[in-house]
Amino acid sequence: MPDPEKSTYGLVMESPVGLLRLESDGACITAVAFDAEGPSSEDIPAILHEGQKQLEEYFAGKRREFNLPLAATGTAFQKRVWAAVKGIPRGSTSSYQRIAEQIGGNAVARAVGTANGANPIPIIVPCHRVIGADGSLTGYIGGLWRKQWLLRHEGALQADLFG
Repeated sequence: MPDPEKSTYGLVMESPVGLLRLESDGACITAVAFDAEGPSSEDIPAILHEGQKQLEEYFAGKRREFNLPLAATGTAFQKRVWAAVKGIPRGSTSSYQRIAEQIGGNAVARAVGTANGANPIPIIVPCHRVIGADGSLTGYIGGLWRKQWLLRHEGALQADLFG
């Protein structure tokens, strides 16, 4: 049973894009980190087991959408960007400029890019689906090879850009 005094729990799992560390506050997924190291928590809350299960299904091609409670920490602007990103369907991409237009206001593509890069829950909040307006793959917290792998896995990218 999770310890109510402890604020963060972690579970490290293997995946086709390397080790991932899922973190939780005990009720919601709060982070997914690439190249994770360190031990899993002693007491792992059920939400982390469910997160691992859904990610394994996603990587196996059996899951198209995630159904997990999320609690990302960020500014109001970042949360608006992440909500828009979460709405990009599997197998599709969007541009930073389209996201800026979608969330309205005076947002510029560069600010959307910065917010997208600060997404603490990659893969589940699919920031890899945001690409440059010219169709180019741009920066990704997990590295461009992971972005390419994820987009190819989802059927949104056909060419192997890195040979």
